[in-house]
Amino acid sequence: MELAFTMLVPVLITAVALCGAARQVDVYDALVCGAGDGLGVLLKIIPPLIGLLTAVAMLRASGALELAAQALAPVLTCLGIPPETVGLLLIRPVSGSAALGVGAELIGTYGPDSTIGRTAAVMLGSTETTFYTIAVYFGASGIRKTRYAVPAALCADLAGFIAAAWAVRVLF
Repeated sequence: MELAFTMLVPVLITAVALCGAARQVDVYDALVCGAGDGLGVLLKIIPPLIGLLTAVAMLRASGALELAAQALAPVLTCLGIPPETVGLLLIRPVSGSAALGVGAELIGTYGPDSTIGRTAAVMLGSTETTFYTIAVYFGASGIRKTRYAVPAALCADLAGFIAAAWAVRVLF
């Protein structure tokens, strides 16, 4: 069974190459053209991504993230979300790697079997890095005005956070 999984990717690549050759497609030329198109997409994606990562680093370094966490704690308690997870709530829509760092800190501090640790883990799995996704997909397709996409996506993130906290309370 392990051999089958090890050989899966080489077999798929060989099958695609043989299928292309059977249809008389220049497989190498198609690969090179696809790689060139990928570099073009990369050039469109990099500037918004750099700006996003810089903004996250500035928020963490300035202490603004901690101030926002203190201000939002009463509202989150009313929604059933542990106030200790507020840093995760604020950073998750912006950066997945920073959110993983915050989640790891929460799990390290409170333990993986604590309500806070479990809630953080479920929140990481049930929400998306909204601004990153919007920057990548809208940037790649040339969309400049996001209109209602950002508020709708942030509402979906909030629903995911509330559902994660609820699921942990009900199931554990």
